[in-house]
Amino acid sequence: MVVSSNGDYDWAKEIKEFDETKAGVKGLVDTGITKIPKLFEHPKKSLESNPPLKTAADGAAPLELPTIDFQGLQSGGAEGRREVVEQIRKAAHEWGFFHIVNHPIPVDTMDAMLAAVKRFHELPAEVKAPFYTSDRNRRVKFNSNLPVRENDAACWRDILSCVFLDDELDPEEIPLACREQLQEYTKYMIELREIIAELLSEALGLRSDYLSSIECMKSQALACMYYPKCPEPQKTLGTSKHSDTTFLTLLMQDTIGGLQILHHDHWLHVPPVRGALIANVGDLMQIISNDKFISVEHRVVAQPVGPRISVASFFSPSTKAAAKPFAPIGKLLSDENPAVYREFMFGEYCEFYKTKFHDATSALPHFKIR
Repeated sequence: MVVSSNGDYDWAKEIKEFDETKAGVKGLVDTGITKIPKLFEHPKKSLESNPPLKTAADGAAPLELPTIDFQGLQSGGAEGRREVVEQIRKAAHEWGFFHIVNHPIPVDTMDAMLAAVKRFHELPAEVKAPFYTSDRNRRVKFNSNLPVRENDAACWRDILSCVFLDDELDPEEIPLACREQLQEYTKYMIELREIIAELLSEALGLRSDYLSSIECMKSQALACMYYPKCPEPQKTLGTSKHSDTTFLTLLMQDTIGGLQILHHDHWLHVPPVRGALIANVGDLMQIISNDKFISVEHRVVAQPVGPRISVASFFSPSTKAAAKPFAPIGKLLSDENPAVYREFMFGEYCEFYKTKFHDATSALPHFKIR
């Protein structure tokens, strides 16, 4: 049993009671609560860990996430492609995040996916309950990503996760409420991943098919997130500060907003842009690029309006690639640019996150050459 110093809070008991409802944060909101449970209260220190970036309203020059227009890939010829590659190189090196517009995913497909995610999360609790689990081996699961370390705070969100290992997942495992839309969206995500893999390869000065050939993004974990409106948003977070553990993330968000990225030690709000996607570099991509691309910490703030719906595609290695060691790409190294990170197996990397993730927001320092 874990009891706070004032003797009236049993963290373990509250975790157990919440988990046993199998209804998630949505279930709490449906009861009409006006205060959030203590389980979801984040320390003031973490809520205010970095100041917000000054905006035009504060008299500062406006600063926005870079936007990459893929139209140049179709209509700009070789010169247009070189321009897109250079924009991606600069954004991945200086920001780690960028918007993508005029990509091949139809807006209707994106809207249908967002609607399907909302539909699943708003099903009756008893319909969603069979999917509720924290079992890491389940390829399809619904939960709220509860903390596992004593006295850590939970985040104000529910997640439906679907893992496409080597781009494969039995459709019968996917909830019927979103099955058709999820399959369609994933098909487009694979197509877009291959395009971006080529562009990132070229941005690193490598042949176009390099990243695809090493299958570092051949698996996909699709996180369908639901952030209910929060009665006390100043006390919690939708997602805590972290960097992504994978190679690449492609994010679609609705019109509510709430995503913030850490840029020059300040939080920058990333407003939603309908029809746009957000790409961000993961820790593994920073490692193999030997810091040419950067993985940036980010978070989602809780809000008094909602629900906020977002869908994140996290790309990780194929089963074949995961059995091989990872290290900075040899072609990127020289006497002037030696390896920053050591070689390691993907299993060691995953084990680090299972055992140490709650003590570190990034794995990068652990794999650096001392």
